[in-house]
Amino acid sequence: MGGVALDDGGCKVKAPDGGWGWAVLFGCFIITGFSYAFPKAVSVFFKELIHDFGVGYSDTAWISSILLAMLYGTGPLCSILVNRFGCRPVMIVGGFFASLGMILASFSTSIIHIYLSTGVITGLGLALNFQPSLIMLNRYFSVKRPLANGLAAAGSPVALCCLSPLGQILQDKYGWRGGFLILGGMLLNCCACGALMRPLTPPKKVEGSMTETEVEQKPKPKAKLLDFTVFKDKGFLIYTIAASIMVLGLFVPPVFVVSYAKDMKYEDSKAALLLTILGFIDIFARPTCGVIAGLKWVRPRVIYLLSFAVIFNGTTDLVGSMSKDYTSLVIFCIFFGISYGMVGALQFEVLMAIVGTEKFSSAIGLVLLLEAIAVLIGPPSAGRLLDATHKYKHVFLLAGSEVVLSALVLSICTFLFIKKKPDQKSEAEVEAGETAAEMDRLSKPAEEVKKTNGDVEVPRPDSITVDAAEVEIFLKNEQNGDVISNSETSL
Repeated sequence: MGGVALDDGGCKVKAPDGGWGWAVLFGCFIITGFSYAFPKAVSVFFKELIHDFGVGYSDTAWISSILLAMLYGTGPLCSILVNRFGCRPVMIVGGFFASLGMILASFSTSIIHIYLSTGVITGLGLALNFQPSLIMLNRYFSVKRPLANGLAAAGSPVALCCLSPLGQILQDKYGWRGGFLILGGMLLNCCACGALMRPLTPPKKVEGSMTETEVEQKPKPKAKLLDFTVFKDKGFLIYTIAASIMVLGLFVPPVFVVSYAKDMKYEDSKAALLLTILGFIDIFARPTCGVIAGLKWVRPRVIYLLSFAVIFNGTTDLVGSMSKDYTSLVIFCIFFGISYGMVGALQFEVLMAIVGTEKFSSAIGLVLLLEAIAVLIGPPSAGRLLDATHKYKHVFLLAGSEVVLSALVLSICTFLFIKKKPDQKSEAEVEAGETAAEMDRLSKPAEEVKKTNGDVEVPRPDSITVDAAEVEIFLKNEQNGDVISNSETSL
């Protein structure tokens, strides 16, 4: 329990869909909140950073961009570390790095120092927590996985609702340096969440299974630290390309919406409230979408539900570019929160369904690496466009166009190139079917299980029916001494 627990066999243990999995889900909820809310929450400090360091919008946007780039770009590194050391120790070390980065940032004397501390060190720490938590969630849930993903993803808006106004309060009372220091202390909670990630252990052996000697003599296959065979899967390739295009514009509106309101001459607290509204709507959108994705008819077609969510999000950006006052920005945040929550609840559920449990730890690392390039250039490019035009309209139009394009790539390419036969089941259907069958088997009496497995059922003596007349004849013969012994009649 306390040592290094390798996760190479986690995929061979049937997902419990509950039990300690709820503790894992809680830890994943907290980690997801910190990982996705931090790049948006630090935007509250941008105005003060611009004033103190004499930089532009594009310069401060690099902070959020580097954070996200580290979260995504270190994916393969996280996969290798998880496959080598296990999820729990990697996450605990990551928690220390995340906290250390924010503490060092509070002593920064230039914007470059913040890039290195908040962007690189804190970003690496969050990455070492985020990816392993998703891997553990995937191993603990199968039938209830869409709901679990939706609930875990809800950690992002919950944290955003808290961190955005908290950041504004800390900045007003302690300045951005004091705010960074306090946020760094809060990130130590990632270590506690990592301690919750208890590895799954195989069930105890039963009669008929291999003996201890046979198990020891059987050579264990060498675990792959990074499985590149996922690139042979057409579904994985389509998903990766579409997701890379999507993240170019997905994170731009939350980063710039606060500055958009401040540019309209609204007070800082009122501008920060927009992120709270967005996050509040997002809280309910993610679990609700997780429930919908778990429906029997929807789950095999969850990739098209994700496509709809992405188109919805991009269209919201395009319409939001025409915002002229605070009311229109509030309406934009409401619809953006719904669509953004749907995307957040579905993106990793779709990846899990495409590649399955066994290859997920490698697949998510490779996907995040390829998305990192797009994340790195997305917000800074939008900031440079803003510096050139001084109009937020163009920023939102660009972001919306990129997001809509990704949805078209995902849906059209899946429809054209992924031909599923009528009798072919997706990975999600297979996993759900296996788990449901297992639960059904455990709930049946032993006699029914034997019939189900094809065993011959031997009737018990109390189930043999005997005719009353034969019993009477047997008793009379016994009284007359005419009973023949079994040994005489045996062949």
